[in-house]
Amino acid sequence: MTTGLTVILTHEHADFDALAAMLATWKLNPQAVPILPGQLNRNVREFLTLYRSALPFVAAADAPPRRVVHALVVDTQSFAPPRRMSAQTSVEIVDHHALQITLPPDWTHTGDKVGATTTLLVERLQNERIPLTTIEATCLLLGIYEDTGTLTYSATTARDAACVAWLLQPAQGANLEVVNRFLHHSLTAEQKALLDQLIANSEPFEFGSQPVIIAWASLPTFNDEISTLAHRVRDFYEPAAVFLLVDLGDRIQVVARSSSDAVDVGVIASALGGGGHRRAAAALVRGRSLREVRTTLVDLLQQHVRPSVTVSEIMSRGLQTLSPDMTIADAAARMQRFGFEGFPVADLSQVVGMLTRGQVDRALRHGLAQAPVAQVMSKGSISVAPEDGIEVLQRRMIESGWGQVPVVNRQTGALIGIVTRTDLIKLWGTPLPTRPAADMNTKMETLLPAALINLVRRAGEAAADLNYPMYAVGGFVRDLLLNVPNFDIDLVVEGDAIGLARRLASLYGGRVRSHKRFGTAKWILSADGKAEPADASEQSSEEEDEEYRPAQISGVDGAAPPVPSLDFVTARTEFYEHPTALPTVERSSIKLDLHRRDFTINTLAIHLDPQHWGELLDFYDGVGDLNNGIIRVLHSLSFIEDPTRILRAVRFEQRFHFQIEARTEQLIADALDLLPKVSPARVRHELELILEEAEPELALARLQQMQVLAHLNAHLVYDRWLADRFVDLRHLRMDRQLAGDSQTVAGEELPRLYLALMLFRQPAEADQQVHERLRLRHDTMRLLSDLRALQRHLADLGRPLLRASQIDEILRPISAAARLVLRVASESWLVQQRMDLYERNLKQVTVELDGHRLRKLGLPPGPLYRQILQAVRAARLDGEVHDLAGEMALARRLAERGDAEAQSAEYKVQSAER
Repeated sequence: MTTGLTVILTHEHADFDALAAMLATWKLNPQAVPILPGQLNRNVREFLTLYRSALPFVAAADAPPRRVVHALVVDTQSFAPPRRMSAQTSVEIVDHHALQITLPPDWTHTGDKVGATTTLLVERLQNERIPLTTIEATCLLLGIYEDTGTLTYSATTARDAACVAWLLQPAQGANLEVVNRFLHHSLTAEQKALLDQLIANSEPFEFGSQPVIIAWASLPTFNDEISTLAHRVRDFYEPAAVFLLVDLGDRIQVVARSSSDAVDVGVIASALGGGGHRRAAAALVRGRSLREVRTTLVDLLQQHVRPSVTVSEIMSRGLQTLSPDMTIADAAARMQRFGFEGFPVADLSQVVGMLTRGQVDRALRHGLAQAPVAQVMSKGSISVAPEDGIEVLQRRMIESGWGQVPVVNRQTGALIGIVTRTDLIKLWGTPLPTRPAADMNTKMETLLPAALINLVRRAGEAAADLNYPMYAVGGFVRDLLLNVPNFDIDLVVEGDAIGLARRLASLYGGRVRSHKRFGTAKWILSADGKAEPADASEQSSEEEDEEYRPAQISGVDGAAPPVPSLDFVTARTEFYEHPTALPTVERSSIKLDLHRRDFTINTLAIHLDPQHWGELLDFYDGVGDLNNGIIRVLHSLSFIEDPTRILRAVRFEQRFHFQIEARTEQLIADALDLLPKVSPARVRHELELILEEAEPELALARLQQMQVLAHLNAHLVYDRWLADRFVDLRHLRMDRQLAGDSQTVAGEELPRLYLALMLFRQPAEADQQVHERLRLRHDTMRLLSDLRALQRHLADLGRPLLRASQIDEILRPISAAARLVLRVASESWLVQQRMDLYERNLKQVTVELDGHRLRKLGLPPGPLYRQILQAVRAARLDGEVHDLAGEMALARRLAERGDAEAQSAEYKVQSAER
């Protein structure tokens, strides 16, 4: 009985990657039969002519005549099935291209993003320690080298290089001379004739800023390989992509090669009835003329080619320029302030040159501080448009030598931004956008109320009408990516944020509060959800915007769930005159606005213009740090400029269970000595934000470990005792809330209770010292005062014998917040029980006797009333009286004796003795 056959297959017109992948698969599965396709590239055929006897390949006609039960398919997802293969044959695909087909049952696909399929299989050979002959190693090396352009194509990875290094080791012995011979083989006379035609008939195009060559020829008798010629034409013109159209008489052969992600030749070839992948593809077109195929190809390129990254995605808006008559000294001051390496020079909005830092430095060395900029600048009018691809930008930079190129609106001629060499370099590691717009849109629709989304859409439409790009930024975007709802949306506008807010108020009602100095505005709708008159706009030019409660939106698409007011800010940059100073702010672009932020995870932005709705901008790899759980600052002076970021870093680290990156932690250590110089209000604000976290003890523990608390104040100490008390405080508050205690401390009061616990074990003078450092709020200082007063009675509360009235006398004058802190802080079981007794029973005790009834006893109003009522309450608490009649009787006795105060004091003494 014959057994089933396992075969190894690849695509027609097999290149060295296909051949080498088949060889490696056979080494891993020696029982399988590697069947050569019907057509091989010429260099592959020549290699096999010399070395086939040492290799396992067989022709299709020589394959064993057995039923094919399993097929190992390499370097392709489409292949010609051999004889005796059926629908029941299981198929395993190994390919370095993304899966492009729907897999039938019993089919599998294995792949990864490397430069060659051979790389994936050589890695397996290494792991399984399978030995190779020199010829086998050379064949494998040919496969990797050909598909990666000898490790120069952009799809090449470190894994490809590592496999090359392994194949070149003496144990494997790949022969570079053989590799060089077959990778750079000469053309035949027939190929040379065709190449001459193709060069002569080459037509240049530009689609989506991508240079493309379409070359055509007619040679009905041609029977040689065409794909090699595509590489020759591409090397001759150096376009982003080349398309060869060869009329072979009964068909048109299309061969395409691309070196740019913006030109996916696989998609184009598929539309022509062929196939392939992004960088290499082919098609056979029958029944159409060369001219018709060329026309169709041009149409397809116009439809499908778009720059993978455009200038608009990496540029900085809000361009600052120098005038030609500005002095070199003033230009130097501008560069130092903003840290720019160069400024465009413009005369009446027309670019006339570029001034670089190097030119300024040389001019100053030569004593030209008062010379005009025009004297030393590089003259010229170089620019790009926002829709241009980065290839156009690169050409402009190379041609001009400028490291900063102005961006100009092609329709109006207006200067709108600048793009730099640094922007290009950052693209190497962070392509933009990093997240599909549809993905972000889905997240917003899932996590946000429809009313809020509709409101933001309206704002985006209004911004677009004013030609102001608008973005949601910072914590809102960060939390969206973490799937955490956040209704506090900060909107950054590359334009006049105040003007935009007023425009929205005029369209939809509401009112505007603005701060002209900082370019901020708040659009507020009325609390009842009704639009206010359009003329209800206000402006506050000196004071910060006041806080507003959430409004209800009913005037927008009829939605009515509660949503916040919208805050708008003009995109800005900032600089610090000295460490710890408040920043000076100037109008800028979204990119520079994001760069001024604290950590990379807060530098993310979502485009909210209708045409770009949901596009994610990630200039500083914030997504990468989010995915890796990293807190990282943007530059080495971040904590020098604003030391309060130290507290913020720890707060975010502990909230998200992230890790402060090692370099960032070192920068924190270097900046600790600057913390005492920060204003009290700014430090207190950051500390309060930490204490508002769900588990603030986590951040405090980290601050203690990093010695941050010690640099704030010596009395701010965190330890295990405090951690336990924080937890106890939350639990006790929750228990009392569940028990229906009407005096339960509100959640927003927790931060000051935490702070009181931190100071509980410190000497009383610590309160004033901490107050001087943090400028504590009045309610916090009242709490500390109550707590100290209560601490002085701790010994009384712990006496062995204590009447209920005495407990009441100690605790009743003290605020509920202070009582809660002491209950948590006390380590005496007896004190705890007595405080619980007060909260549970004693504070609810009321006296029915009142001033009206005392008047009926004939007592004139005065201090005596208070004294009698105190004595009656004490008696009621101690069970000496039980009802109004008993209270009245006690009041008469006290009044008859004439000295209620003395009698009250005597009662207390007697009670204590009892």
